[in-house]
Amino acid sequence: MIAVDPAAVLFATALATAVVGLVVAGYAYRGYRRNDSLAMFYLAVGIALIAAGPVVVSYGVAPLLSLSDAASLLGVLWVTIAGLVAILYSLEGT
Repeated sequence: MIAVDPAAVLFATALATAVVGLVVAGYAYRGYRRNDSLAMFYLAVGIALIAAGPVVVSYGVAPLLSLSDAASLLGVLWVTIAGLVAILYSLEGT
């Protein structure tokens, strides 16, 4: 039987989420550039923050700054909230 490292599977899944999310955000950004639509810009920012932000915080910022688990989770939640606010603004504010 092949031993699977759960941490490696978690990292691969997080990385795949970030990559796919950034591709979707890239399409939204292209829509912003093509149509000069500020709503599409905020949508792209929101998707990027929701998809890639938690990965950056969890695997980049937290180890770099030696953050506790609680501080790391708080950072992930802040990035997620910022992404949701950007998406909400793209739908309601522009």
